[in-house]
Amino acid sequence: MSRRTTSERDDSKDFLPAKRTVDVTVGESVRIIRELQELSQNQLSALTGIPQSTISAVENDRVNLGVERAKVLARALKVHPSVILFPGWDVEAESAA
Repeated sequence: MSRRTTSERDDSKDFLPAKRTVDVTVGESVRIIRELQELSQNQLSALTGIPQSTISAVENDRVNLGVERAKVLARALKVHPSVILFPGWDVEAESAA
């Protein structure tokens, strides 16, 4: 077995940082977070008191989420409301502006 030199192991400078290639809507962010937590729309409805039909409409971007609903969903999904409301927000780019 041969040993690699430091220069052979340190090839990280040859890679470019990953770039976001897909924009996620507010509704898609709700669905993704819900599915990652293995919750159905009915289960999320029971946790939040928001009707399942409204959750479906939010996830399909037929209804605006709104700040108050975002807070309720965020609490149930255990995330900060900004994760739901601003899924494509680039903190570094926006703070440099």
